[in-house]
Amino acid sequence: MQGVYLKFFMTELQKHNGELLYEWLLEQAKKMGVPGGSAFRAIAGYGRHRKIHEETFFELAGDVPIELSFYLNKAQAAQLLQLVKTEKLNLFYVKSQAEFCCNEE
Repeated sequence: MQGVYLKFFMTELQKHNGELLYEWLLEQAKKMGVPGGSAFRAIAGYGRHRKIHEETFFELAGDVPIELSFYLNKAQAAQLLQLVKTEKLNLFYVKSQAEFCCNEE
């Protein structure tokens, strides 16, 4: 199956309307019918602001990077990106063509 791999980057504690942003985006994608999405928590990283975010021994709830990934069709990708734009979310993302399959029996 041909489609789109869409990956968003944010920090763990980033919020939108009082909810963790990655949780909000996962819920919105689910409502749109996107077949699945995953959030991955990094141990360290930095982005466009050049600030290193990492978890240390003394921090129980750090502000580490989150990578939110979706495999979806082109229409769903366009709809999700439009939502991000409409909500005025300043997120870095990567969008690329993908081939994927599901071996359901």
